[in-house]
Amino acid sequence: MPSTEINKKANLWRNVKENGTTVAIALVLAFLIRVFIAEPRYIPSESMFPTLTIGDRLVVEKVAYKFNPPARGDIVVFEPPTKLRLLGYEKNQAFIKRAIAIGGETVAVKDGIVYVNNQPLAEDYIAAPPNYNLMPVTVPEGQVFVMGDNRNNSNDSHIWGFLPTENIIGHAVLRFWPFERIGIV
Repeated sequence: MPSTEINKKANLWRNVKENGTTVAIALVLAFLIRVFIAEPRYIPSESMFPTLTIGDRLVVEKVAYKFNPPARGDIVVFEPPTKLRLLGYEKNQAFIKRAIAIGGETVAVKDGIVYVNNQPLAEDYIAAPPNYNLMPVTVPEGQVFVMGDNRNNSNDSHIWGFLPTENIIGHAVLRFWPFERIGIV
């Protein structure tokens, strides 16, 4: 076999190995990023309307809550708490809601206004004021009270109670679809 043909085969094999290594590294990095840093999510319901609509796609950041607890106003993605799982929701059936009150704070709803620590929340992001009342409840430490922005069409803490922080997957940070609505959430 002539040496040029041997060199061509050696170069081809080297290129295949290099490309295979590059693809393998890219796949491992993509997997690690999705599991530990950020992941895409799809909005399946109107519970966060008008902030998020059905079909929106988001990037959920997963690192910040390892170092700091959720803050009031954060849009959090979470696994259903025990009470919802007992009602038939699967653990991998993620929910998305807004954190309204955190551990130690008291939340109430009266006459269409949400109060935290007896102070009305300024909520320019909701679809409509809530058409229900909620007696004051104090959020236990290590838990969060969450509500959908579509207050009257949301399966949230006013129905099933507090969300344990360990159920939180991450914080919605960026809408990347549809293109005309790309931006920070």
